[in-house]
Amino acid sequence: MILYHGSSVAVKDPLLRPTLRPLDFGTGLYVTSDLPEAVRWARLTAKRRGTDSSFVTSYELAQEQLSSLRVLCFAGPDREWLEVVVKNRLDTGSLELPYDVVAGPVADEQTISVVLLYLDGIIDATTAVSRLLTYRVTSQYAFKTTAALQLLQLKEVLEV
Repeated sequence: MILYHGSSVAVKDPLLRPTLRPLDFGTGLYVTSDLPEAVRWARLTAKRRGTDSSFVTSYELAQEQLSSLRVLCFAGPDREWLEVVVKNRLDTGSLELPYDVVAGPVADEQTISVVLLYLDGIIDATTAVSRLLTYRVTSQYAFKTTAALQLLQLKEVLEV
């Protein structure tokens, strides 16, 4: 499987760093299997950091290697996923999940409006999930431990 990380810098040797903003699954290196999504994130990150440089770093991962790790995978935007995202967004990533890798949908600009309606108590969890299911969501993988990061084999770096 090929996974992509979009950033304002090339990430040849990924490290775990504290997060400066709330992320869906807490602290970790976030990658996606969707190249256009990684390109979008690279450009957003560059803009946020005030630089013109944006890169997509690709990694190869043999899926069978994941069997040696603790992995939590959300198949779609269900109630459990919603609760994890909300707790991490409210607590700036303080909800640390006991997993090496967490995979699931991205709460992006499109879906976050539904998450915010739920956070504000305007809609309940059932309504939020039913609305989220109507969106095309891309997948993300948060590599949360050094053991997980060591499975990623650098493939290439593209300037985008």
